Amino acid sequence: MRQVLFGVLSVVSANPGINQANVGRVLGIARPNMVALVTELTGHGWVERHADNVDRRAFALNLTAAGEQALTRALDLIKEHEEHMLRGLNASDRRTLIKLLARIETRADGT
Repeated sequence: MRQVLFGVLSVVSANPGINQANVGRVLGIARPNMVALVTELTGHGWVERHADNVDRRAFALNLTAAGEQALTRALDLIKEHEEHMLRGLNASDRRTLIKLLARIETRADGT
């Protein structure tokens, strides 16, 4: 699964019925690209789209059971990969790594 699909599935999972345009805003994805991604996700059977109750021109998104399974599997693979990468570090080293990565992220954001 591509990272961008994982991102969309994660946002939809956390916000059932979210408007397709709002998913794009949250993830910084342009509207035309969002349309293609949602088409891909519905093609996999991972997402259902239906007319938004508030704005009939917009689409609300929900995960299907298959989408929930795909997201769970992706999360399991991420966890396995992280454990593999960090297997040589003890708990203290892992905490230090997380602190250092957070510091790098903060500086990259300019804050």
